[in-house]
Amino acid sequence: MPNRYEWGAQDLSAMNQQFQKQHLREVPVMPGLLLEDVQSGWVGVVVSLETIGGMRVVGLEDARGRVKSFPLGFGFLLEGEPVKVIAPKRAPQKAARMVSRSGSLAVEDAPAQVARASRLWVEGIHDAELIEKIWGHDLRVEGIVVEPLHGIDDLAEKVVAFQPSAHRKLGILVDHLVPGSKESRISQDTMRVKGASGNIKIVGHPYIDVWQSVKPSTLGIKQWPVVPRTEEWKVGILKRFGWPHEDQADIAHGWKKLLSRVNSYSDLEPEILGPVESLIDFLTEQPQR
Repeated sequence: MPNRYEWGAQDLSAMNQQFQKQHLREVPVMPGLLLEDVQSGWVGVVVSLETIGGMRVVGLEDARGRVKSFPLGFGFLLEGEPVKVIAPKRAPQKAARMVSRSGSLAVEDAPAQVARASRLWVEGIHDAELIEKIWGHDLRVEGIVVEPLHGIDDLAEKVVAFQPSAHRKLGILVDHLVPGSKESRISQDTMRVKGASGNIKIVGHPYIDVWQSVKPSTLGIKQWPVVPRTEEWKVGILKRFGWPHEDQADIAHGWKKLLSRVNSYSDLEPEILGPVESLIDFLTEQPQR
């Protein structure tokens, strides 16, 4: 009997077709499940399950910390056995007890509302992705759009261009908003902009980057690594995790891995939960007449 690691490209294709014809055991995907993709030979543990372009895909992390995504279904080996990988079945829940990731009562089958003129601004893409994952349901119900700023050095100018008013408010979440920081000075200057009073709310968290708002216990560590100021922070974090850290693609993959561990508000530090909730409340307040 040939060794399963000695298949050639043509043989792999034939084997994959053979798998699909068989009545294979269906295995629900779950974190930590070790799978091998037959076509590519990629071996890794399950770290994510997403919908991309209408297709359900599973992310497999190999021994070097690299992650690749594959469509659910046929073409996988589990401990040498060909299996069909499927999405996990969700236990039925009563609508009255359904809770969103943010801990709020979920509105079942609620359509997204027409977007408000008001906006929730965050510093970068990673901030926006984290907020979407935890508060996405709440934001869609309320019609609030989250926009990444890609930095706040020119925040005051952006606010002037936005022209805030009682019916067009801005909630702004700032990283590393601590006394004496650059971010603190920029925020104070921005609040002096004409029209800012009562129409803009700037809050923040104390962390260098939104990555740190994920509880260490969520990642299976005791505390976040300390990175010297001489190093770029995200690169230093990935390096100390033993993950690839050479370029922006590695940073993006690293963040995807971190974000895959976050499933609800309980996985985040309270220092970010309160500020985000306060911004949502501010943006949904009815203007005074």
